[in-house]
Amino acid sequence: MRRLFPVTDETTTRASGGEPDSGGAAGADPGEREWSLAELSAAYAYPEAPADGPAVPYLRGNMVSTLDGAAQHGGKSQGISNAADMRIFGTLRGLADVVVVGAETVRQEGYRPARAREDFAEARSAAGQGPAPAIAVVTASLDLDFSLPLFTSPLVPTLVLTGAAAAPDRVAAAEKAGARVVVAGDGVGVDPARAVRALGELGHTRLLTEGGPRLLGQMIAAGVLDELCLTLSPMLTAGDAQRIAGGPSVAVPQRFALVSLLAEEGFLFGRYQRT
Repeated sequence: MRRLFPVTDETTTRASGGEPDSGGAAGADPGEREWSLAELSAAYAYPEAPADGPAVPYLRGNMVSTLDGAAQHGGKSQGISNAADMRIFGTLRGLADVVVVGAETVRQEGYRPARAREDFAEARSAAGQGPAPAIAVVTASLDLDFSLPLFTSPLVPTLVLTGAAAAPDRVAAAEKAGARVVVAGDGVGVDPARAVRALGELGHTRLLTEGGPRLLGQMIAAGVLDELCLTLSPMLTAGDAQRIAGGPSVAVPQRFALVSLLAEEGFLFGRYQRT
């Protein structure tokens, strides 16, 4: 892993062929080594809460895209990822209070409960977090298999975000399985802004969404996405795979600023914040 941006004396030295990091393998690109989880955690730390007021929910997205814009291959993101991307994926989960995900992604990706990781245990305890982030599933229909471990045996109860007009029998099925149903919309569907507020009221201020594209598109359209962590995979897939965000376009394109760029094995890991 190498840091390309922001530029520092260290990155400049490496770019000019200076000494590689300690532990660099013979023949490796100078400075490219596997970063520790502590280094990744520092690189992806959430903004500090204000000292003179309540913490405000901060929503970051984490997605991967190929060079030609595909967010999936064969219906899943795993085929366009790599080991470094998965380390960052795990780090972002280790930092988050809750992972917000769409129902279709739960079905396609076979979501399981987030697991506790010893590497993050001390930091999570110090931050007042539970042993693992909760998973919050956004769904209008509640068309989910509530017998899955995601609902029946998570370390932290899974949240189901839905609308006030959701079918009562499906709400009852979710609650019977052990999920906590959170109303975040007046009708059948979920209002992204209301979902963020509802999670904040539950004490979840470090929010992470892993999509899918439809949910991320809704969050962008609602103006609630604060940050995007985007992995650019050095692959071309062609085909008709989804982009990282779908749905109606926004009236005016939203501008995000690059705050960090890392690289490993041809993959680029960008961190963009809303300006």
